[in-house]
Amino acid sequence: MRGEFRDQAGLFSYVSLEERVPDGHPLRKVRELVRAVLVDLDADFSAIYSDEGRPSIPPEQLLSALLLQVFYGVRSERQLMEQLDYNLLFRWFVGLSPDAAVWVATTFTKNRERLQKADVFAKFMTALLRHPKVTPLLSDEHFSVDGTLIEAWASFKSFKPKDGSDDTDGSDFHNQKRGNDTHASTTDSDSRLYRKAQGREAKLCYMGHALMENRNGLVVGGVVTQATGTAEREASEAMLAARVKHTGKPATVGEDKAYDVEAHGNALRELGVEPHVARNNATTKTGKARKTIIDDTTAQSTGYGMSQTRRKLIECVFGWGKQHGTMRKTKHRGREAVAADFMLNLIGYNLVRIPKLATL
Repeated sequence: MRGEFRDQAGLFSYVSLEERVPDGHPLRKVRELVRAVLVDLDADFSAIYSDEGRPSIPPEQLLSALLLQVFYGVRSERQLMEQLDYNLLFRWFVGLSPDAAVWVATTFTKNRERLQKADVFAKFMTALLRHPKVTPLLSDEHFSVDGTLIEAWASFKSFKPKDGSDDTDGSDFHNQKRGNDTHASTTDSDSRLYRKAQGREAKLCYMGHALMENRNGLVVGGVVTQATGTAEREASEAMLAARVKHTGKPATVGEDKAYDVEAHGNALRELGVEPHVARNNATTKTGKARKTIIDDTTAQSTGYGMSQTRRKLIECVFGWGKQHGTMRKTKHRGREAVAADFMLNLIGYNLVRIPKLATL
């Protein structure tokens, strides 16, 4: 028979949030892992909050909400608060009761900046990688490095001469020579005009760099730099130096052709890292063959072949962050804020991957 339509729902609900989330929902294992990591960060949270004054947003709930923003690609923190208001799955993950009031978006943003300045997101990543169920999944000898462009939250109209000689609205820039030496964005001064390749459009952007271990393709490091021609190599050297110091072991690293530069290869070998970069020995337009740092013996070795095969997994990190996360076009301004959001995307990628690899 036809069911009766009632336009007014019941006033009370007797089903808990825990019962509403299916047992096999993928966020269950992620939530369990996040809760374990947050316990390890308790001392760090206590250090950045005062013992007096009005209670603020609990940092555990703040971090959980930011992770949801990455998982579901929520465009802004205002929309995130809207989702938390009526989305019971989001409330369950964050730890809000069905009747609890959500936070004001501007208050949420101010509290996020507190965690950002205290480098809490990097500490979360470190604690996650030290989890007893995660550590066995990581390789401490074989890595891959790559970089990606992150479009800045700034338009070409804001890219004006540093000396203030242009008093127009910036909309007509044809037949004008503009470069990072003479121009800067008035909206986001940390962003840089960068062209990915010949024939491609130039954009105001940042450059994000990720360090991935090769055993299971988990991210173990990440930084954001200004977009320059040498930023990828410099970031690679810095991240690998920190990783080798942490592990105390020599390592190998797989990289693409952009890293096939003699100075970069020498710098890595001084760190105890053997470069397994893709060979860039193509013939130039002038008919001269480029010089590669990879000799024929290395190129034919099994280890080199494995590094070149595994390094392609790092594209999944950037692909996930740009398709599902918030990495494609940042909504933040300033390198510090963009770096914090980039780290959250890397954490989100790991949290999605780890339950598929480990028994939690």
